Amino acid sequence: MKLLYNFFIWLTEKVGLPIAGLFSGKLKKFTSGRKGLFQQIASTELSKHQVIWFHAASLGEYEQGLPIMEAVKERYPNYKLLVTFFSPSGYEVKKNNSIADFVFYLPLDTPKNAQKFIEAIHPKIAFFIKYEIWPNYLKVLQQKKIPALLISGLFREQQIYFKGYGRFLFKALQSFLHLFVQNEASLKVLQQHQIENASVSGDTRFDRVQLQLQKDNRLPIIEQFTQKKLTVVFGSTWPEGENFISAYINSAENEAKYIIAPHQIKAEKIDALQQKIQKKCIRYSEIEEQNLSTYDVLIIDNVGLLSKIYSYASIAYVGGALGNTGLHNILEPAVFGMPIMIGNHFEKFPEAKTLQELGGLTAISDSVEFKKELDKLIENETYRTQKGDICRNFILENTGATQKVINYLSEEKLL
Repeated sequence: MKLLYNFFIWLTEKVGLPIAGLFSGKLKKFTSGRKGLFQQIASTELSKHQVIWFHAASLGEYEQGLPIMEAVKERYPNYKLLVTFFSPSGYEVKKNNSIADFVFYLPLDTPKNAQKFIEAIHPKIAFFIKYEIWPNYLKVLQQKKIPALLISGLFREQQIYFKGYGRFLFKALQSFLHLFVQNEASLKVLQQHQIENASVSGDTRFDRVQLQLQKDNRLPIIEQFTQKKLTVVFGSTWPEGENFISAYINSAENEAKYIIAPHQIKAEKIDALQQKIQKKCIRYSEIEEQNLSTYDVLIIDNVGLLSKIYSYASIAYVGGALGNTGLHNILEPAVFGMPIMIGNHFEKFPEAKTLQELGGLTAISDSVEFKKELDKLIENETYRTQKGDICRNFILENTGATQKVINYLSEEKLL
């Protein structure tokens, strides 16, 4: 299996991605962004510094690791932070806007790339976030006696690591000095497979969103639009959810304000969404000197504002789980103490399962359920407040993962 894995990664790097890049802009960036990477690293004189390495798949994992990056940078200022990304969607956003001192793509996980990359950066310690478990990189780190830690890991018995044909990937898990996992279920799975160097830290995303409360979340444009009226924010939406949203808004007789922040902000996608909405609607990019108070719907057609926009919401719908794209971040609205609605495909998101069991989150499967729940949340203040309080308390009760990791670094004298 290991030979097949290495051959597949090599074939993907040399043949698959260059061909796919001819038809996909994202995959073209994936390939072109890695060209000349080792020359780029050499030009930074990174080898002259003591380096702490964080690796994230994409932007979501970066945000998950950010509280630890911030804590490490504050506690160990003599080290330089290096962040690598697997995906263009993370790298393109953070290459010039990161807490890190250096930001690179991670070369694909071939034995040659792993050896060359780690020799080039020579980190004091490596952090891998959530699902980023690359066998060849971990093997080289282990050979060079460089400690590797997994943070905010999630494990299920059905994963390939625990199957007979995935034994070489299981060995990669054994390469970690320590695995910090999000919940007891993950720890139990590891322990059942004789991995004892693991502990429950919780999810660092709780720490990340809790920090949002300490920031200045004011957005004058949003204030002009909402006019302190009850506001529903539909965050990270996809077309399947936008069908429910537009139908609801068009038939709504309440005086609520509606903000829609689509996950995809391509012009044609925004055009299609705006055409579905019959009430007075404006895009964020079109505002200029408009009297925003006269509009019912505001479409956010840029990135980077959603976490602040949630602070103006009374109710949040978070997209992704009506289809198969994956649920987006429900913790960002939860920290502001509001009830949350999502689609009903969220099996791989333990925070959503828990919040549903507690009563702060409602999962819907069709437009009838969508309308029924949103009507109740808008019309029943007591119901809305109770569910919002559950969400706020859920965040407060689950912070602290970052400190557990920092304590471990100190106790084990790893830095």
